[in-house]
Amino acid sequence: MSDSRRVFLKGLGAAGVLAAGGPGPAAAMDPPVRRGGPSMRLSLAAYSYRKYMTDHRRRAEPNPAASMSLEDFVDLCAGFNLEGTELTSYYVPHPVSAGYLRGLRKRALLLGLTVSGTAIGNTFTHPPGPALDKEIAHVKAWVDHAVDMGAPVIRIFAGDVQKGTTEEQARQWCIEAIQRCCEYAGQQGVILALENHGGIVTTAEQLLAIVREVRSEWFGVNWDSGNFRSADPYAELARVAPYAVTVQIKTQVGSPQGPREADLPRVIGILKEAGYRGFVALEYEDEHDPKAAVPRYLDTLRRLIAT
Repeated sequence: MSDSRRVFLKGLGAAGVLAAGGPGPAAAMDPPVRRGGPSMRLSLAAYSYRKYMTDHRRRAEPNPAASMSLEDFVDLCAGFNLEGTELTSYYVPHPVSAGYLRGLRKRALLLGLTVSGTAIGNTFTHPPGPALDKEIAHVKAWVDHAVDMGAPVIRIFAGDVQKGTTEEQARQWCIEAIQRCCEYAGQQGVILALENHGGIVTTAEQLLAIVREVRSEWFGVNWDSGNFRSADPYAELARVAPYAVTVQIKTQVGSPQGPREADLPRVIGILKEAGYRGFVALEYEDEHDPKAAVPRYLDTLRRLIAT
């Protein structure tokens, strides 16, 4: 990696990267060089309260328990005295309105919150053609929405191997799609962060096989602590941590036998060892009611980050 690129990426996280200016040519992805020691700020993913929110991707399936809007969620994050709020795209009313997103941005600002990021669903494993073009267009549209929302980073997915194709083909199509989207995202000052979310990124090795081939300074990893399902998910998390530009923390980790309780001190320790600097968003997916469980886990994470 060149000295200039090391300087460009030295801050990790959205703020450090965005401060450097517009996109430019880059070598294949290396871990960003971090300076100043680990520094984490606490956020909360709106997905944690999906039980109480309307998923606007499924407009034909109304949620009878829906009692919370994204505005309510922003207020909740302020009530928890958080530094950030992660506004999952699924709960933005359709059609998406720039005015609505800017209103969320203003609401967060007036409550002393930073919009730490947003998260979208996409599939980049289709063969070249209309299906893949539609997915790319969706991600690019959300780049524009992220600008209106004030979100410096977007969580994206890779996808599953499609019928009649191979994993190698899927990986290459995914790399090319990410590359195209990063070219656009960089022009808007938004980072795309690929999550370890099953499919062709089920393992750390699969994830890194994609990450290392994307040539963009506007790309990194959404480090999700709960999504590796090997016998040693912590070892996989440690391999990927150097590439993290945003983080989601779950209260469970995966295993071949199914989910088990996460060793949260160990999870935060991995990030500290990697020198991670940026937001850590709790993404609660356990079976208990988030209204009772989330405050308790936020307190735990706050203590771990501070020590």
